[in-house]
Amino acid sequence: MWLLALVLAYLIGSIPTAYVVGRYVYGFDIRRRGSGNVGATNALRTMGTFPGLLVLAVDALKGILAVWLGQAMGGPWLAAITALVAIIGHNWSIFLDFQGGRGVATTAGAVLAMAPPVIFWAALLWLVIVVFTRYVSLGSILAAALAPFLMLFFHRPWPYILFTFAGATLVIYRHRPNIKRLLAGTEHKLGERS
Repeated sequence: MWLLALVLAYLIGSIPTAYVVGRYVYGFDIRRRGSGNVGATNALRTMGTFPGLLVLAVDALKGILAVWLGQAMGGPWLAAITALVAIIGHNWSIFLDFQGGRGVATTAGAVLAMAPPVIFWAALLWLVIVVFTRYVSLGSILAAALAPFLMLFFHRPWPYILFTFAGATLVIYRHRPNIKRLLAGTEHKLGERS
């Protein structure tokens, strides 16, 4: 049962939303536009507001579905694992030769399903950072870093706390190129074209 849940979670996470919208609606490969990232920020940059929000929503839904799947098939521990596997699927999609996005929206969706107050405060921090700096990557990194401590603060179950530490680590790890550009002063700001 657990193996089936993990396979399904990986396949759910692997659905490359930004690639599908770019390829089948706009006729281009998003991996060759903008930052080359298969995520909501690059979808926003290369396709516009509505496609960007659509990609964000579907990618978040992948995390939500992975948590629900785990909860239904095994409880909090399995939910934590299926959520992590969905993020891995998003970041290293079987449908894109194991390429993918940064995992921010999928992680956020999973955290939303586990603890809505946590995602509220993390999203608020993200919003403040992005409004004042226009760096989406910086907001994502700092919100991810805050989320595990919010899980602890709100006394969520240990599987969810451990998931959030792992998920935050993955998000920050996937943002290594962004961190280098932030330090070099070459990171693209929201609203800029790549």
